[in-house]
Amino acid sequence: MANDQSSGGDDLATSAAIAGAIGGLAGAALMGHRGRRAVLAGAAAGAIGLGVAEAVARSRQRPGEIPALWQRIAMSGAMSAPLGWAAGRLGAGPLPVGTAAGMIAGALGVRPQKVALGPVVGAAAGGAYATRLRGTRTRNTGERDTGTRGTGAAAASGAAAAATAVVSFRVLSALLFRDAQVSLVAERVKDLPFVVPLEARSRYVGTSYVRELAKVMGGAYTPDTPDVGIVASLDELAGPDFDPAGVDPRVREFYEHTSRFTLDIVPEWRLWVRPGYLLYRTFLARPLGQANVPMNQRDVQRGMRSRIDTIIPDQSDVVTVRGWIRSFADTDEPIYVGIYTTYRHGDRGYVSVGFPLPQASFTATLVPQARPGGGLVLTSQSDLDQPGHYLTYIDAETRELTTLAVHGFAERLDVYVRDGELQAEHAFSVFGIPFLVLQYRMIRKPGH
Repeated sequence: MANDQSSGGDDLATSAAIAGAIGGLAGAALMGHRGRRAVLAGAAAGAIGLGVAEAVARSRQRPGEIPALWQRIAMSGAMSAPLGWAAGRLGAGPLPVGTAAGMIAGALGVRPQKVALGPVVGAAAGGAYATRLRGTRTRNTGERDTGTRGTGAAAASGAAAAATAVVSFRVLSALLFRDAQVSLVAERVKDLPFVVPLEARSRYVGTSYVRELAKVMGGAYTPDTPDVGIVASLDELAGPDFDPAGVDPRVREFYEHTSRFTLDIVPEWRLWVRPGYLLYRTFLARPLGQANVPMNQRDVQRGMRSRIDTIIPDQSDVVTVRGWIRSFADTDEPIYVGIYTTYRHGDRGYVSVGFPLPQASFTATLVPQARPGGGLVLTSQSDLDQPGHYLTYIDAETRELTTLAVHGFAERLDVYVRDGELQAEHAFSVFGIPFLVLQYRMIRKPGH
């Protein structure tokens, strides 16, 4: 117990220190135009204020809860201030800085209404500071504002515009949208059946992920394993809503022998999500080497390579890791790196797909349903307690899991035979609003 209390105290001190550092940077950025003493005073005030707030929020945080909303809002505002300062220093005015900050905050909110609200709130905040900055320059110089690049006042106004945009957006969002987007499912547990607890041990996931995982886990690693599927047998998924005996043999073959097929993909993006996805793809998906879905027809024309890498533990002949790796055919740039597993809970089976992230995993747990005509549906939309999407942090030393449920995000995968051709439709939505459909054609390779 003493060790647990000591560990908890260390965690509290660490989080307070990190918050204090962020607050110090924010305070310095906001006071950067008033001279060295003001900068030091602002940094001290920001560090003390945000550090104390973090300590209070963490001490009041109960098991099974995420940090208080007011502290998360304060932290996000403080984090945006130095970025706004840097943009102002480079010559960006408060209006574009505020608009960009609001746009990013809205995009991170995922919900379409938030995506639309973010830039509006950001533009209002940025416009207010732009007007104030012009008035200050006019009073100080008696001249028209020329938009001088890199001035201290411009940088400070950028910091203030960014922080105000983010804080205002988050407060307004909290008032307008009451249902939680995430909730804490479990904290520091050893096992969750609906989570695939396999993380990336570097900042880049990439197509070599399973090979690197085999070095850690041990066992026999086989790249591009021939004649293997993303599931061992559809019979593992039997349940009240799904009888494997009714599945078309071609659908069964695809799941149990996926490597026999090549895939063609056509993405259908909704127009409203394209700007946000472009930012996500540029600054997160590509540097991460994960979840890099084709954006347009030009990407599709690059072709897609599909392979399954496997790991079989020593002294066993059973595959325990099935990594389905999809990449662009011309460069082998990753599209998806997913670890496919099945498990049973109660009287039915489930499919859990883990997408490794640095020190974390994003898991989609799907329930099978029969589709008319011998097809198969895998969906996260269910009244059952297992299906859903989960973001999990994995402690590198203890292997303990801290898991958040990501509400509002849903997907449905339909695999079926139409006109003698094996096809699939993978649809994604957020808070009931569709944003992406991936159309697949599965073609059996020559010789199979």
